[in-house]
Amino acid sequence: MRSHDLNRALNLSGVWRGQFDYPRKLPPVAFSATLEENDSRLVGATEEIASFGDERGVTITAIIQGRRSGASVTWLKLYDQAPHFHAVQYAGVVSDDGDEISGRWTVPGSWSGTFLMIREGGRAVARVREATETV
Repeated sequence: MRSHDLNRALNLSGVWRGQFDYPRKLPPVAFSATLEENDSRLVGATEEIASFGDERGVTITAIIQGRRSGASVTWLKLYDQAPHFHAVQYAGVVSDDGDEISGRWTVPGSWSGTFLMIREGGRAVARVREATETV
């Protein structure tokens, strides 16, 4: 599929569940994201439980702004209530069915890790649910 056709076929608007991993021995962090895509521009918000610092155990939110070009996505995440948390750059790839995004996050000059997001109610979630029901 050509990039122009893919841009029209995909739309990342919706609720997503995900996880990001730290580069060291810190445990992964689960998060939720609500995305809205309009003309390949992405805006949205995330929510997660802080895993360290003064906010440890507290739900923190962030806003995101970015773009999608074909199957490639990039955005910047800015935390709301945790001003000492750094801005985080995300770059990833959308799966063919549009229900998964995977890639890397980076705090420039500091550290980076991987992330995976799955669209709530998407086909990938249905496959996981099917697999767990048959066990």
